[in-house]
Amino acid sequence: MTEEADFGALMRDRLALVQERNAAALAEVADVLMERVVEGAGVALAAGAGHSFNAVTEAFYRAGGLATVKPLHAPELLPVNGASSSTAAERKRGLAAEVLARAKPEAGDVLFIFSTSGVNFYPVEMAREAADRRIPVVAVTSRECNAAAPPRAGSTLSEEADHVLDTCVRPGDVSYPPESPETGAVSSLANAFLWNLLLAELHSRAAAAGIGLPLWRSSNMPGGDEANAGLLERYRSRVPELG
Repeated sequence: MTEEADFGALMRDRLALVQERNAAALAEVADVLMERVVEGAGVALAAGAGHSFNAVTEAFYRAGGLATVKPLHAPELLPVNGASSSTAAERKRGLAAEVLARAKPEAGDVLFIFSTSGVNFYPVEMAREAADRRIPVVAVTSRECNAAAPPRAGSTLSEEADHVLDTCVRPGDVSYPPESPETGAVSSLANAFLWNLLLAELHSRAAAAGIGLPLWRSSNMPGGDEANAGLLERYRSRVPELG
């Protein structure tokens, strides 16, 4: 068996574990989204820093995704705007409060925070700020990494959140070769997998209730622009990032 095949099998096993361990939590979070976003007037706020911001872009404005997702961001948190400075920004006190305040969250919203280590000030303080506003917090994080990383903010994201979707990422993120891992980061795959498992669960619940979800269509397929026009008009006031 080739090394590539070994790595593929390793990833498939890891994602199967992610799905198994999160079955109950996914059902709980789908209930929250049904109540507050699908049947209510809230939006799903999505936050992340560093490479965890990849999960925010996975959730925002893509084919098959919820139109009710609002990304929370600041330029200094993105590695493409400065790799070392993005690490420093995630460890900066007070930045989360600024970012959340700019988003103008409302009482019916739900906040998703993507952070593998879950120990830096940005994700932990973001969860605390949301709790102060009585906004439910869903952490998409690794409980194992939370326990192993230095607790810079005095607590961890999994401790601060109302619901935890566990990415099952091992400390250090890398996974290959299994005996002494040096490459093959898992977190981006696990984040995207969990988000789409959640969308599938939400779709099933909405269908059972006779409700159509506000889902984006591919703008590069026939009819996509026309299908999306109504969603853009409907949600642009709450999600100005839709432009």
